[in-house]
This record gives sequence, structure tokens and C-alpha cells, in this order.
Amino acid sequence: MPGTVIRGATVVDGTGGPGRVADVAVAGGRITEIGDRLTGTPQTTVIDAGGLVLAPGFIDMHAHSDLALLIEPDHLAKVSQGVTCEVIGQDGMSYAPVDDKSLAEMRRTIAGWNGDPPGFDWTWRTVGEYLDRLDEGIAVNACYLVPQGAVRMLAMGWEDRPPTAAELDRQRELVAGGMRDGAVGMSSGLTYVPGMYAGDDELAELCRVVASLGGFYAPHHRSYGAGALEAYAEMVELSRRTGCPLHLAHATMNFGVNRGRAPELLALLDDAIVDGCDITLDTYPYLPGSTTLAALLPSWAAVGGPEALLARLADPDERERIRHAMEVEGSDGCHGVPAEWETIEISGSPYAAVVGQTIAALAAACGRSAFDVYCDRLIVDDLATTILQHVGHEENVQAIMRHPCHTGGSDGLLAAIKPHPRAWGTFPRYLGHYVRDLGVLSLEECVAHLTGRAARRLRLDKRGLIRPGYHADLVLFDPLTIRDTATFDAPRQQAEGISHVLVGGTAVIEDGVPTGALPGRSLRRAPDGTTR
Repeated sequence: MPGTVIRGATVVDGTGGPGRVADVAVAGGRITEIGDRLTGTPQTTVIDAGGLVLAPGFIDMHAHSDLALLIEPDHLAKVSQGVTCEVIGQDGMSYAPVDDKSLAEMRRTIAGWNGDPPGFDWTWRTVGEYLDRLDEGIAVNACYLVPQGAVRMLAMGWEDRPPTAAELDRQRELVAGGMRDGAVGMSSGLTYVPGMYAGDDELAELCRVVASLGGFYAPHHRSYGAGALEAYAEMVELSRRTGCPLHLAHATMNFGVNRGRAPELLALLDDAIVDGCDITLDTYPYLPGSTTLAALLPSWAAVGGPEALLARLADPDERERIRHAMEVEGSDGCHGVPAEWETIEISGSPYAAVVGQTIAALAAACGRSAFDVYCDRLIVDDLATTILQHVGHEENVQAIMRHPCHTGGSDGLLAAIKPHPRAWGTFPRYLGHYVRDLGVLSLEECVAHLTGRAARRLRLDKRGLIRPGYHADLVLFDPLTIRDTATFDAPRQQAEGISHVLVGGTAVIEDGVPTGALPGRSLRRAPDGTTR
């Protein structure tokens, strides 16, 4: 088998140890040898990598590519960043497990995240069937989290109440079924309905199932604002109580109330780790967040599902009740912080003219209240509006990314007109802006965050490091020129400085150009606990 030899690269192997110049040979989808002056057959492809860094392929621990992988399987947004594996099924909201009714509701609820293309084939219903669809051909590998919101929706609809014994049993069965189908854990979106209606006792029962089957829990917890530290502590206590490993999704400290408070979060996590808790987290290297416009509503407004929500928005009395919750009290959907309309920028809407405008600016332009503009936007867009929220703090971002339990996650929404640039720029931004330009992390340590550490959390079998016998998921980049080019004004821009990306030894980026190859597949949790 002729294979490939990558010659003269500085090999940064994903362990955090120092890089060294070496040749790396690849054949049959695996790394076969690491050494000096390796040779092959006359048919061997040789890549001259002098001056470049060879690293394991990056692992996006928080991706929203559930539908994008099937619509555009060449997946340029991620392969162009050096990503070779994504973790999807995030925030408790995805497309399996479902039945006909819950699938229709889920499609509508997260259309702003992922789109909802006409004529698309939605024939799967179980986690296993969805993973089988991925296996028909994708550019990167993918791991799946059972989405707790989808499980709750399937078991008990949009009800804001504790489950009956039968409903809880049904949720346990659905989580166990998804895990046995190959999911690596369970996610929650505890500021998204209907998952946020679950109490801690309900979540604990599901986490025990996940732990018993070798998975981890990845919550988007109940507040990133006024109650952020309490919300983190709640998730840590859930991990202590159930023995379920914990991975904190997009672990930020946002809004004005949390400026400079990242050290308090990290102290909380350090204490729990010392006590024996198994905790990791992911972040994106940007300040603004991104979500749906409807996510800011108080949770009670969505009881009964999308049609009930739209009816409340159109009812004057209910609308006033919602206004008071959002502008005076600070709704649970907006993390306990009264709505700051000037920070909320529309990034996706069926009506392109409003994209790039804040709610405050739209209100000023038409002489109406910001809240009325907000409600009317939701009605007109049928709840499909996506937004940027300009609420982050640089000192928090840097402090959290330095922590030893940190991994990288883009949290990239791909379907909006002007998506957050993290969808295209997260991994080169870490290596260019934060490593080379600011020196927040060393190159070797950052690569370990983005590869080996993430692979350990996922329990990937022979992935995430550069070692003989490991899968040849690799990225070759120039440490002097790698950078994100995606901006908030032009977010769909391919990164610079990444010359080659290999998934299972097959090039998906070659000399900076996508090849169109689809060597990726679903990576599934096996009965022995590893992910293969």
C-alpha cells in the first residue's frame, strides 16, 4: 500500500509535550511510523512539510452540524479549520430520537440553528438510524449526544411539570436506547424549552443511565448570567450525586454581572476535581454568543409548543406579562438579566433586511418599543430568528481557556445569513490569535486542548494523538500564518495557513483546497466503553 509520508514537520503530538521535527508515514488509514528520513515506495505521496506543524486533527466538542453534515457533507466550514471530528446533538435539541410529531416540532424549533430544507429526507427516527445516515458519507467524523430536550419532548411533550413514573421510565428507555445505538453521552439545554422544564431529580435519573453505559453529561446549564455560578454548582452537584462525568458546554461567564468572575468558576471546578469529580469543559475564543431570538423568552411562555407560544405573543395581556418578565425581572431564558436590546443583533431571518441590526436599532428606526419589535419579529419569522448577543468579557475568555480541563468547541450555527464567525474560525483563532499573537497558551498546550484532551473525554479509540497505530486524522499548518479570516461582517471565510487535513489518511484539504472526499463516519460508543 503506497500511503503518504509527511516529511520534516514539527510534530506536535497532542500530549502537550514539546514538538520535534520528524517524518510521519501513513498507510491504510493509520499512522504507521514516526522517524527520520522515512522512505516509501515509488507510489508513496510525499508532502514536504518543512517549517510546518503536524498535529492531530482538531476535535470540535460543541458543534451544531447535525443537519449541515447531511445537506453539505463536504463540510468546508469545519474541514478548512482542521477539524476531523465533531460532537453533535448539543444543547438537548437535535433530531433523534423522535417520532413523527416531535420531529415536526423539533424541526420548527431549531430551524434558526440548522435550517429546514424543503424536500429533505427525514426517514430516520432513532439515534442508530441517524448515525447510519451519517455513515453514508461525510467529510469529518462525528460523535452524537442523546439530546435530553428531544427525549423529554418525545416522552411528555411541552409540559412544564415533573414526569409521571411512566414518563420517567420512557425517558430512561430513550436515553439508554440512544446510548446503546452508539451515543457518547447526553446533552441538555437548560435555558431551552422543553428541556429546561426538567428538575434536578429528573436529570439525575437520566445521568445515572448515562453513567452506567459509559457516557458523560454535557449540559448547557440554567444560567450564564445572573445565576451563572449557582448554575455551574448545580451541574457539579449533579455529577457528584450520580457519578456521571461532566462536560460543561460553552463554559462562559457572560453579561455585565460576571465581568472578571471566571476565577470563581475555576475555583469551584478545581475543588470538585480534587474531590474526585470527572469534569471537563469547552469554550469558543470569541466574546459574543449566538442563539435563537425565541430562547430569550421566559420558559412559561412556550408551554404547549410553538403554536401556543405564538398565540401568547399575539395576545395583549400575555404579551405584557412576557414584557415584564423580560424587561423588569430578567427571564430565565435570558439568564436572569433584564433584556438589553442594544446587545441583541439579528444574524438570521427569512427577511434579510433586518440582519445585522440590533433590536434597539430596529425599534428606533420605526419609532416603536424594542419589546414590540422583538415580539413582532418572532411572529413574522415563525420563531426562526437567530441572534448574536454581545455580552462577553475578554478576561473571562482567556482565564477559562488556560484551565487544564479546557477543550475547544465552536458552538457554530451554520444556517444564518450572517452566522457567528466561530463556525468558520474557532480553531485557527486559538492557534493564531491566542497562541501566536497573545501567548495565552503555548502551541503544544493549545494543541493538547484541541486534540488529545478532547479525545480522552470522548474515550476515542486510537485517535487524538500522533502515535503509530493511531488513526491518521491529521492537520498540517503554518504556525506563523495560521489565522481566522471569518469576521462578523463576512463570517463564511476559509482560514489561512492550513495546508493539509487528513481524515483516516484521506485528504479532505490538500494544498489549502478542499478535495470533496467523504472519508468520515459516525464514531460510536462500544460496549467496552471506548468510542470507535
